[in-house]
Amino acid sequence: MKLVIQIPCYNEAETLALALAELPREVPGFDIVEWLVIDDGSTDDTVRVAEENGVDHIVRHTRNQGLARAFMTGINACLRFGADCIVNTDADNQYNADDIPLLVAPVVEGRADIVVGTRPIETIEHFSPAKKFLQKLGSWVVRIASKTDIPDAPSGFRAMSRAAAQRIIVFNDYTYTLETIIQAGQKNMAITSVPVRVNEDLRPSRLLKSVPSYVRHSIVTIVRIFVIYRPFRFFGWIGAVLFGLGLLIGIRFIWFYINGQGGGHVQSLILSSILLGMGFQTFLVAFVADLLSANRKLSEEVRYDMKAITNELIDKRKTAAGYGEHGRPGP
Repeated sequence: MKLVIQIPCYNEAETLALALAELPREVPGFDIVEWLVIDDGSTDDTVRVAEENGVDHIVRHTRNQGLARAFMTGINACLRFGADCIVNTDADNQYNADDIPLLVAPVVEGRADIVVGTRPIETIEHFSPAKKFLQKLGSWVVRIASKTDIPDAPSGFRAMSRAAAQRIIVFNDYTYTLETIIQAGQKNMAITSVPVRVNEDLRPSRLLKSVPSYVRHSIVTIVRIFVIYRPFRFFGWIGAVLFGLGLLIGIRFIWFYINGQGGGHVQSLILSSILLGMGFQTFLVAFVADLLSANRKLSEEVRYDMKAITNELIDKRKTAAGYGEHGRPGP
């Protein structure tokens, strides 16, 4: 069994060495533990620091593409390197690496496909009240959309099995944390959480540049999540509100008309017609979006099956060529 611990990095030369120093080389349940650094177009000495501290694999983006893209690049690289389990952590040493055995235990035992580390949000001193509120709000939205019970959805400290990693696709460019949990819920993966500890804050969050910026990005992310993964409910509610308002205004006009006062409320009739038309059209959009969502799910299943077949062929060729279990030449 091989565990690969991946760290997405963007200009992390100042903190990466400390984070790597805390990572384990031995974890119960695994024969091999390797480290992977994803350099997301860094302009400092991140790569040099990674090499000097014994990182096994380094993959690089020629330009900065964002955390979500770096995360997916790492996942795909871990799969190529033969990982049976993948742990994602941060380069700023936010998460306590001593909790990695606790994080991977449900995967090793076959109880979960994805495990999310739950931070003690209320007791973290460097989290502002606004950030704590947004963490709770984001987690609540994800629980509703994914039908899971993960209490700390924005946590980036997580483990996943090889099978789960093969099924994950991130569409959002801002962050991967919320979307991956919703996908897990949509695809009926076994997902759970474990409490983890955090370390002292070493630098400001790259995602939380300012509270207004974080709120804006969070709202956009949440809306996109509902549009992609709950399209019928999203557009259906909008259509219901528009149609309901149009119906109420229309009933109001009819009441005035019956009482001989319809002539002064023609504007209400026009507004009612517009809202009813918009509501009906939005209902149609909801059906079309739901069909597109179903088609996307079928495409993802085909993609997963193709990757599984490809990996099986690669393993057979390695075995036939005399390679060992982990891609190294056999004796």
